[in-house]
Amino acid sequence: MEKKNTRSKGIYIIPNMLTLGNLFCGFLSIISSLDGKFEMAAYYIILAAFFDGMDGRVARMTNSHSKFGVEFDSLADLASFGMAPALLIYLFALRAYGKLGWMVAFLFVAGGALRLARFNVLVDKAEKNFFTGLPIPSAATVVISYILIAIHYNWTDNWPGYKIILPIMMILISFLMVSNLRYFGFKELDLKKKKPFNLLVIAIIGIYIIVLNPQMLLFILSLLYLISGILSPLLFPLTGKEKVLKESAEQKNVIKAVK
Repeated sequence: MEKKNTRSKGIYIIPNMLTLGNLFCGFLSIISSLDGKFEMAAYYIILAAFFDGMDGRVARMTNSHSKFGVEFDSLADLASFGMAPALLIYLFALRAYGKLGWMVAFLFVAGGALRLARFNVLVDKAEKNFFTGLPIPSAATVVISYILIAIHYNWTDNWPGYKIILPIMMILISFLMVSNLRYFGFKELDLKKKKPFNLLVIAIIGIYIIVLNPQMLLFILSLLYLISGILSPLLFPLTGKEKVLKESAEQKNVIKAVK
């Protein structure tokens, strides 16, 4: 009697529960924005980013990758780092621009959706240590930390000019998400190995700064990460193998264009 090949229909619980935590935080952020609790909405998005970082790391540690997990993670990311921050920023500052305001907010959502769709298509072919385009959680962190600074320093009353910078920032970030710039992924970062003693000193200084002004530190770190992609050709030069693959892809595109 021949045995029938059956496919497992189960899912990995722990990483997907973390992804669900990401989605739940995004939902709470949307509710908070609609209630006018903008600072709370921003912190929910930051908490969602924590869950998003943990689910991938746990999946790699436990070897529990799955196609379902990739798709579920992308859907959660679009809600938590696309829809939630766009709604928050629109209600907080962009509504004053009228039609232009919601168009900028939608551009951010669309850029994030395209970024996630491209990632899912190329997930098996992408470089291990780098992302193509600014990751959507990082994009959300930049604008959310900017909002937290505006709230912390009461720019809504003291410096209305912050509203001018915000739409420009969102448009730039939207295009960075769909760009071909390379961003370091931290996937292969091994914290188990021994590190230089100076890193411990830097960590202590970082904790001290976090206590003093967490909003500013978060904005500076997220902004530096954004800039690192723009400078990626200088910071992360392509290896020989990567150059060959890139040149091969470019040649195929030229051939298709000629045909």
